[in-house]
Amino acid sequence: MSDNKYSGESIVVLEGLEPVRKRPGMYIGTISQPGVNHALNEIVDNAIDESLAGFAKNIHIVIEENGYMTVYDDGRGIPVDIIPKYKKSALELVMTMLHAGGKFETGAYKVSGGLHGVGASVVNALSSHFIAEVKRDGKIYRQEYSRGKAKYSVKETKDSLLNFPFKTGTAVSFIPDTEIFKETIEINYPKFKKQINEKAYLIPKVFFRIINKKLKEKLAYYFEGGIRSLIADMNIGKKVLHNPIYIKHAEGDVEIESAIQFNDSLIENVHTFVNVINTVEGGTHLTGFRSALTKSINTYAKKVVAEKDMKEPLSGNDIKEGLSAVVYVKMPSSNLQFEGQTKTKLGNSEIQSIVQQIVGQYLDIYFEENPRDAKEILGKILLAQRARLAAKAAKEAVLRKGALEGSALPGKLADCQERDPAKSEIFIVEGDSAGGSAKSGRDRKSQAILPLFGKILNTERYRLDRVISSDKFKDLIIAIGAGIGEQLDVEKTRYHKIIIMTDADIDGSHIKTLYLTFFFRHLRPVVEKGHVYVAVPPLYKVTHGKDKHYLYTDEDKNEFMKKNSGAIKWNIQRFKGLGEMNADELWETTMNPQTRLLKQITVEDAEEADQTFVMLMGEEVPPRKKFIITHARMAELDV
Repeated sequence: MSDNKYSGESIVVLEGLEPVRKRPGMYIGTISQPGVNHALNEIVDNAIDESLAGFAKNIHIVIEENGYMTVYDDGRGIPVDIIPKYKKSALELVMTMLHAGGKFETGAYKVSGGLHGVGASVVNALSSHFIAEVKRDGKIYRQEYSRGKAKYSVKETKDSLLNFPFKTGTAVSFIPDTEIFKETIEINYPKFKKQINEKAYLIPKVFFRIINKKLKEKLAYYFEGGIRSLIADMNIGKKVLHNPIYIKHAEGDVEIESAIQFNDSLIENVHTFVNVINTVEGGTHLTGFRSALTKSINTYAKKVVAEKDMKEPLSGNDIKEGLSAVVYVKMPSSNLQFEGQTKTKLGNSEIQSIVQQIVGQYLDIYFEENPRDAKEILGKILLAQRARLAAKAAKEAVLRKGALEGSALPGKLADCQERDPAKSEIFIVEGDSAGGSAKSGRDRKSQAILPLFGKILNTERYRLDRVISSDKFKDLIIAIGAGIGEQLDVEKTRYHKIIIMTDADIDGSHIKTLYLTFFFRHLRPVVEKGHVYVAVPPLYKVTHGKDKHYLYTDEDKNEFMKKNSGAIKWNIQRFKGLGEMNADELWETTMNPQTRLLKQITVEDAEEADQTFVMLMGEEVPPRKKFIITHARMAELDV
């Protein structure tokens, strides 16, 4: 029988940094690799705060071969004087006490990325070794820590243990604790580089440098133009309709900065930030921006567009098409409010009205003073509206025939018996023979098969009305069940594994790319939910008597033959397509959940993915030609 006694002795008080080590996920979100990135970014953000305050012009990050990560800045340096109340140096308090820092009052840091004053101390608590060095008043001060506890008092020293490159500033070096980060203490380096690149746009004229000694790589990021440079890079490979519209205005303690540019694509690309924090979930600043943009464009349209040419007000969805924008808010850190612990959605209600007012007033004036740009933008949006209304009419016409909703599943679909989407999967296959093998070899309980014949449209170039009019896409949309366009609801997806299964050759790769383009452009929430996969069928079957091996690439084949090049003469069969496999082979190699290879499609970097699709699938030939020439030596003939 358990002891249910509950008394004063049951109360445990965690002191100092003990709560951080006890519950690290509460402070950095996760103790897997993203948590390591979070730790490094906390230290970088402290250096960035010195830049935002106008003191640091250089921030260097060094990734050592032994796992240590060091961040230098040339700011003022953390104070080292003794705080009488605590009888400790200010440096030690910042590094060992939660909620100790200069960000709670508006004097030291009016604007900062660090909100709660827990960054450095939390990273210290989660590091097996942590070193802090400060250069101030021509002197060097140092303190070392182990798992959040100081090894000695802050001391003045003649030499820099960390090879400090600046005359003043702060240097922090740490190695994550393997007792906490049991999976890895390595950062996701590509993601970290992207974050530093992004921050360099937001803090113009600050020099960021990354030195990765493990990879022997040195990188530098510096942008004079700030978010204007960012908007230009966002539109690389796209045909822009006008020069960027740039807005910068302060209202009390809040500064609003925005850049807007329309291009000829069908896709929206909007980034929002507050105090160098990427608010990927948006928030009140994004809501205010959208309201202002929609209202200003409609106000201008009423003045210049004949009533017969605009049947209804332009909607937010019309305006999204081809919109690239950056919305950047700087405000006192003490007033910041975020929804959730991850600081990805701004919650300050007053910011919505401030952004809406500033952006709206500026755009009203801009459209009047720049009629040529206004005409280009309005023409693009009116075209988007006509396409939306046409798509709506087409969809309604299809709905009247019962094709996109209800129980009228396509006749080509061999559905599964399972009705729980989490236990169901659908294979999208090309061709009659492949479809036949897949239907015969599948597990009927949980696997559905949808054969589609011939190459599909390149949807990078077409709007929704054209997509809906295609029988192939119509069948696919109906089978998936999530809808499309304004009615898309990812929760209605009928299968939580949507598997694109094409031949292993170049032709199959092309068809696979066309499907991925469709999903990325028109069913992106389904991709973001993790429901889209690519099957990996074998390219070769190698046999000798009853000994049989399936090989998936030319490299696999060459490696196999190198290891098995004895007296045995292997029979090598190259599959021309899935249709060449019998049902048992297809099940064994590509469909059996116990033995198959599946690649889950994710969109971790949406902007990079967007640029890649534009380059490879868009109408502009030169970027695609350049890519082909650059990578020609990597290509192999498939004949």
